[in-house]
Amino acid sequence: MIKVTEATATAGALKRLSDEGVSIWLDDLSRKRIESGNLAELVATKHVVGVTTNPSIFQAAIGSGAGYEEQLSDLAARGVTVDEAVRMMTTADVRAAADVLRPVYDATGGRDGRVSIEVDPRLAHNTRATVAEAKQLAWLVDRPNVMIKIPATKAGLPAITEVIALGISVNVTLIFSLERYREVMDAYLAGLEKAAGKGLDLATIHSVASFFVSRVDSEIDKRLTVLGTEEALALKGRAALANARLAYQAYEEVFSGERWNSLGDARANRQRPLWASTGVKDPAYKDTLYVDDLVAPGTVNTMPEATLNATADHGDITGDTVTGGYAQARADLAAVEALGISYDEVVRQLEDEGVAKFEVAWQDLLDAVTKSLNSKGVDAE
Repeated sequence: MIKVTEATATAGALKRLSDEGVSIWLDDLSRKRIESGNLAELVATKHVVGVTTNPSIFQAAIGSGAGYEEQLSDLAARGVTVDEAVRMMTTADVRAAADVLRPVYDATGGRDGRVSIEVDPRLAHNTRATVAEAKQLAWLVDRPNVMIKIPATKAGLPAITEVIALGISVNVTLIFSLERYREVMDAYLAGLEKAAGKGLDLATIHSVASFFVSRVDSEIDKRLTVLGTEEALALKGRAALANARLAYQAYEEVFSGERWNSLGDARANRQRPLWASTGVKDPAYKDTLYVDDLVAPGTVNTMPEATLNATADHGDITGDTVTGGYAQARADLAAVEALGISYDEVVRQLEDEGVAKFEVAWQDLLDAVTKSLNSKGVDAE
């Protein structure tokens, strides 16, 4: 069993972040990371209390082949399809990671110790297939601390409601806009209401809403640079933080309202905001920008390892950096709009690109596994 103590948890900034009510999740997973003991070490020494995965992460891990040779040989011998092979490998990794995180899950009453796995990104616009895939993944992983990731597309919203109503915990991913975020929270509450109607124990159902950060700056900064005026350049690096802070304000509003209160009285859990895409893309910005400046209680920050290490080394955690900044956040987004950059256009583009990128990564993974299966003398269908 992993036991986190003051003696082993050496990363001061990460401890301060955790003490502020931010759950630190690692945005990466591979078989090598699990089997080497590295994941357990991060839990013990760097306050990591959860793991997120996505198609790009699995493409990098499985595409490398490291640690998967024996399972690939067995799958090839069975003559499985490439889709089945990929699902067997990814769910095996998530199951093993869930076992590593199980003590955290038990210690936090299910709040943390979570490992997320995403539905096939090719199903992002198919509600029924997304629900069926979510049920299948939950069954395959077969661990209480798994979270099924469902994209916040229009088709994903009713799927979120249906999966939550089944008592399956959900990580809603690819949220970029404030309007869509409110729709996600509504879908979650509707799912809880349906679950309550079935007599399910709401205390066992958890959810996070993954609000993407750095990609917003990447797109808006690009447009500000094209404008090139002093006013435009002064706004670079401000839109993503503004967007996230206003998302937290929306979270506070929804989860203090009358609709929520009746669910809270039934022991339901709030759907926590999760800051995703927190690796800084622009080298001109501090590499811990989207950690230092998004500290708020009841949130999750899922970090790639480079960001985790940077925060441990030189993160500047000074308390809540979100709730006092709503007026400035609104002003920053309004200033961007005033320059002719459409917020609605940007977030719609980012959602479309996000789904497309995961589809490409998934196809690359399928291609790599097909090649591996074929090299072992079995044709992958």
